[in-house]
Order: sequence, then C-alpha cells, then structure tokens
Amino acid sequence: MLSLLTFRLHGTVPAATGRELKASLREAQEAGTDHHRAQKQFFAKFDAVLDRAPIGPAYFENEKTAEVLAGEIMMLEETGFRVHGFAILPNHIHLVLELPDDSPLSFAKAIDLLHLRTGTNCRRLVRPKLPPEAEFWQVGWHEYAVQDAAELIRLLAYVRGNARAAGLPARFQEWPYVSE
Repeated sequence: MLSLLTFRLHGTVPAATGRELKASLREAQEAGTDHHRAQKQFFAKFDAVLDRAPIGPAYFENEKTAEVLAGEIMMLEETGFRVHGFAILPNHIHLVLELPDDSPLSFAKAIDLLHLRTGTNCRRLVRPKLPPEAEFWQVGWHEYAVQDAAELIRLLAYVRGNARAAGLPARFQEWPYVSE
C-alpha cells in the first residue's frame, strides 16, 4: 500500500470550512466524478486551507517539536515501512509511505500508533500551551492512495515544494524536515 497521508494539528481548519469541503466532495461524487479525481480535488482544497493557516496552532514552528516528529517518522523504516518523503509544516505534515503487501503489519493500525505516539511525544513539549484535555492532532488523517509511479513522482515533488508554494519562509523550504 502506497499513500500520501496528511496529519493536521487540532483546530487548524474552521468547522464551517470543513463542512464545505466535505459537501463539495459529496457533490463531486454524486455528480459522477471519478472517485480518485474527486479525492484529488478535495485534497487540493483541504491542503490550501492548511497552507493559509487561517486558525489554530503552529507547533512545528518550534524546531524541537519538529525534530521529535521527524524522528518518529524515520522510525517507521524500522517497522517495515518505506518512507518515500515527508514535509513538516507549521500546522500539518505530509508523509508518502509504502507498506509492502507482504508485511504482517496493518497499515491503519501502524498509522494509528504513529498518530498516538507523535501526539503524545510532541504534546510533552507544548504542554504549557495546551490544557490537559486538549487534543494535539485532529482525530484521524487524510489518506490519498498513490495509483502509479508517475503519480508518486508528482506527489513527492508536491510534498517537497509545499512550503515554497504556501509562501513559507526559506527556513521551511530548506530545513531538515523536508526529506529528499
């Protein structure tokens, strides 16, 4: 299984915007738009909202928090995943991951554990900014299935260029948390 995943910090997409995005996805699907195309359109709109960062925290501006997250991502290699690429932005991350078909791991369970581990470890660093009951990550994640090698190349270019396209400073475009 080869996928582009996006995790976002809790509270980074206004509720009304989230409802609008989901409604546009449903409309596209009801209009007969190919499922993969509809998902691609949804992701582009969703990521544009995250890149604008209209609300919410930006914990990964702190390099220590970003380092913890990057370390957890790289640990995936030890569990059998292939990390094709990733980018850590102020309020979200993109991961391009592959789990071989013959792996005994469950993709969804492994990603759930990554979500939990990174949230727990990063939360320790931002504890003074969060009340005890506050969430770190938004529940769940966005997953986009990679169809073929050509799409993988396009997605990796997108992930590597996301910070630049979002208008973030050079630090985010060239920092160590954009994998090559």
